[in-house]
Amino acid sequence: MGTANGEGVFGVDETADLLWFYDMHGYAILRGLLDEDRVGQIEAECVDAQARVRSGELAGRHGSTVFLDDASSSTGVVNYVEYVSEVSSAVADAVTDPVLVAVMRQLLGSDCWLREHEQFGVVYQDARPGRDSGYARIGWHSDWQAGPSLDVWPSTAFTIHVDGTSPANGFLRVVPGSHLWATPAPFRNANGVAVPETARPVGGRTDRTPPFDMPLRFEKVRGEVAVYAEAGDILLHDAYLWHSAARATDDDTRRRHVRGGYFGGIRPPAGVEEFVKNAAR
Repeated sequence: MGTANGEGVFGVDETADLLWFYDMHGYAILRGLLDEDRVGQIEAECVDAQARVRSGELAGRHGSTVFLDDASSSTGVVNYVEYVSEVSSAVADAVTDPVLVAVMRQLLGSDCWLREHEQFGVVYQDARPGRDSGYARIGWHSDWQAGPSLDVWPSTAFTIHVDGTSPANGFLRVVPGSHLWATPAPFRNANGVAVPETARPVGGRTDRTPPFDMPLRFEKVRGEVAVYAEAGDILLHDAYLWHSAARATDDDTRRRHVRGGYFGGIRPPAGVEEFVKNAAR
């Protein structure tokens, strides 16, 4: 199964169980919606977009370096293609698939909206390790902390896995149930981004105080689990869930996926970009 404890993976005919598990734990995997052909098309179109960003054919809108840990460390790898659903019909079809939309509406309300053309849109990520890559790993955070002043929340992020995940190529670490805690805004931020004065002090599905502080970097957290996915899986996680990405142990592996989010709050006006670089990664 997809998670370390053998739970949390559901088929397209098990969405009621998926919703229950998500509500309890803050994440779940939807398996079987995307068959091998659809995943192959997503892969082909994203790899093509990645090459066109590198060649300069695609506009800068699709290939900024805002997400890189160190933009100067990359020797040519394009780790991210932003707004990828605008240049890939296969991605556009997948992120608006009726089954996925129905799940999102159950989680966020009938008026939820896909962040497709705001901030950085839907993103293709090539999270390869190695010295030629500007990506390594992501420390503990919740997506809400990237925009604590915005009214877009609640939100559910999705990750469409082009490659399966493992300790060899990296994987997601989560603290199940942490979306139910009222997590403080990151007044001490490991990446140095200033928190706006308008930030709400806490964010979560309840007003329960977390039992311990969120680490600033990559420390082991009590109760954390590893979430492993197979190619074609769609991982869903709550904007308030504590999560981080473990670094690959094999520099010759690949971990590619498409990620984005649906939101249940107010769509921000054009030009409002409060999200920091390590949101939803």
